[in-house]
Amino acid sequence: MKSKVLSGENLKRLREYRTITDVSGPLLMVEGVEGAKYAELVEITLPSGEKRRGQVLQVEEDKALVQVFEGTTGLDIPETTVRFLARGIELSLSPDMLGRVFDGLGRPIDGGPEIIPDVKRDINGSPINPYARDYPNEFIQTGVSAIDGLNTLVRGQKLPIFSGSGLPHNRLAAQIARQARVLGAEEEFAVAFGAMGITFEEADFFINDFKKTGAISRSVLYLNLADDPAIERIATPRVVLTTAEYLAFDLDMHVLVILTDMTNYCEALREISAARKEVPGRRGYPGYLYTDLATIYERAGRIKGKKGSITLIPILTMPEDDKTHPIPDLTGYITEGQIILSRALHRKKIYPPIDVLPSLSRLKDKGIGEGKTREDHADIFNQLFAAYARGKEAQELAVILGEAALSDLDKLYYRFADIFEERYVGQGEYEERSIIETLDLGWELLSMFPRAELKRIRDKYLDKYLPRFKKEEKKEAGEER
Repeated sequence: MKSKVLSGENLKRLREYRTITDVSGPLLMVEGVEGAKYAELVEITLPSGEKRRGQVLQVEEDKALVQVFEGTTGLDIPETTVRFLARGIELSLSPDMLGRVFDGLGRPIDGGPEIIPDVKRDINGSPINPYARDYPNEFIQTGVSAIDGLNTLVRGQKLPIFSGSGLPHNRLAAQIARQARVLGAEEEFAVAFGAMGITFEEADFFINDFKKTGAISRSVLYLNLADDPAIERIATPRVVLTTAEYLAFDLDMHVLVILTDMTNYCEALREISAARKEVPGRRGYPGYLYTDLATIYERAGRIKGKKGSITLIPILTMPEDDKTHPIPDLTGYITEGQIILSRALHRKKIYPPIDVLPSLSRLKDKGIGEGKTREDHADIFNQLFAAYARGKEAQELAVILGEAALSDLDKLYYRFADIFEERYVGQGEYEERSIIETLDLGWELLSMFPRAELKRIRDKYLDKYLPRFKKEEKKEAGEER
């Protein structure tokens, strides 16, 4: 490894300052500073010898505003020294990171040794240049039917999960991390998992689940706990994506990035903004929330000429289950669709409680079809969606008029909606369905309708697939008799 030679200017900047003039929450103001730069790393030394880390948030002439990661509690202003380190927050990167658990700033918390880096990178990477982007068009199998069959995830896509407080989004995140894979050729696949503001119990669940199922061997976990400094939450998603960029574009791996919970990240951003006395935007969030989220989300994707890719699933809890809240609203503008979890399905004890009708994957058409999933996938998707939508309408009508007012056909759609939720949307937490099993299940459920009702499926696919499932249905009816 090449040693870094500090220039005279950098050596000058590495001197210590005892010129803290103001402390506000996690922020402190240092005056008389020469050459400080935005996002530069800072070392704060207390009179006791304790060292804390911080980052420059703002520079104005000879004044620097520093956010302290560990907070400013117990800080003695006259006796505390501040040293500017002439670099940003850097992450040590190596293939040995796979299978390890780190805190939100990349420090090992699994009892293992420090990472010996192949390379060090600043965590404030750049979004992918739109001109250099390659179009996502390869199917990723998650093993979850409601995603694979109806809201297909494509390699290089950004597909968020909109959840609510108390819904099982963490269990779904762990399941996707365990089961996700690229079909076809044997490709190296890895998971970069980042959790922000989670409880110790949730952290314990993720660590134990990944270890128990063996998923840890291809994963890197970054866990920022609820009692960790809120400032650390600002860095965590950037640490995760820096890891993902190294695995994808240096080691040619297909990387799935899961970030939970982005709402906690945005709350930390609002806290810092309030401490800086910035003019608030919608609901008190900073006016640059959209730009800030974009600098995270747009680091995912595929790059022309590169074998690796980054697929991103950010998870966020919608305050009061409100889809118009600034966090889900702005996330929806930046990403390519959304998967929405339903409290009504959760009350019915259906897992995962994915609300199919408002959910959407804008790139699904690019990742399905012959050679990717199966030739009949698009038609099956359209027919299932239409039948379920009509079934939900029939159920709403039955609430108003009574079930007796429904026609026989409406009653069939009414019954289909219930069966669809129980059998297609609902599945076990450790049940992994292949895309073929998911498509066959779709045919099995649709076989309860007369052929004339399956108007969204082409005749050639009806001729090829429907007779097999109609025979199975008759056989089961005969056995019941």
